[in-house]
Amino acid sequence: MARITIIETGQVPQKYREQHGSFPDMFARMLRAEDPTATIEVVSIPKGDALPDPGQIEAVLITGAAAGVYDGLDWIAPLENFVRTAYANKTPMVGICFGHQLIAQALGGTVQKSAKGWGIGRHVYQVLPENGVIEGEAVAIAASHQDQVIEPPSDALTILSSEFTPHAGLLYANGATLTVQPHPEFDTGFAEVCCELRDGNAPKDVVATARASLAEPMDNAKLGGAITRFLARRTAQGER
Repeated sequence: MARITIIETGQVPQKYREQHGSFPDMFARMLRAEDPTATIEVVSIPKGDALPDPGQIEAVLITGAAAGVYDGLDWIAPLENFVRTAYANKTPMVGICFGHQLIAQALGGTVQKSAKGWGIGRHVYQVLPENGVIEGEAVAIAASHQDQVIEPPSDALTILSSEFTPHAGLLYANGATLTVQPHPEFDTGFAEVCCELRDGNAPKDVVATARASLAEPMDNAKLGGAITRFLARRTAQGER
């Protein structure tokens, strides 16, 4: 039975929270779809929770957020320190969207607001063959971001990529860290919400194309299952 600590770095707008839940709620649904026995603990940075001791947790998942990792907010540097310690401990760790970018930045990569603009709606990512984590040739997952990992850390292997997001999934050399830019926790309803939130601040054609793309099937279960199994792995440092 996996015991997974979710670090909430951003919040679903209150308007949508009753119907869709919080980001930890979405991840709990995703994780338990693969492992109904998973124990999930939530540490909420927006609510003022203290970061856990990286040496006292079994596995950690860092959520998305509206913030940019380069914004200089007072909680970002402590979270980067947490990431570096968890990485050194080989604690199973996954980052999604902001979490993907934060882990990359903490470990020496570069994150910037992309000149390509908003990535929203259903995106298709090519899968690196024989990567050991994600099977198949491609995955289709909802995205919602402007920022991207422009230069991955030197010990990160790109295992998901697209023309829009060349470094959409990273597997790290410690064997215990996996990060992805898109959102396998978003169902179609919340992916539509993300399109709605872009009305007025993304080009109309981008929003319209994104909305239309959501009629096509997505691979949430495939990627969510791979992430859940990854977090349940045992490290070489004993039965975590």
